[in-house]
Amino acid sequence: MTIQIPDDVALGLEGIATAQMKTVEQLAVESLRRLFVSRSPAAILKTVRELPHPSAEAIDDLEAAIMAARLPVGELGAFEVQARE
Repeated sequence: MTIQIPDDVALGLEGIATAQMKTVEQLAVESLRRLFVSRSPAAILKTVRELPHPSAEAIDDLEAAIMAARLPVGELGAFEVQARE
């Protein structure tokens, strides 16, 4: 998964990670784990609901990626096609 964050936040994370002799990824994963372990389901749900909604452009990009990845539908299954060849 890729999470886009502002540059100033990234620099802050890099500084904290360096001070703790960890990678930014290690710091982020540990922090996220603590968030989910130390909170109630209601608090997690509230946090998730407060996340920003994706933009219309992001939704369009996702739908385009889904359409591009679709395979054509055939009459025969994969094994039936191999048997006829």
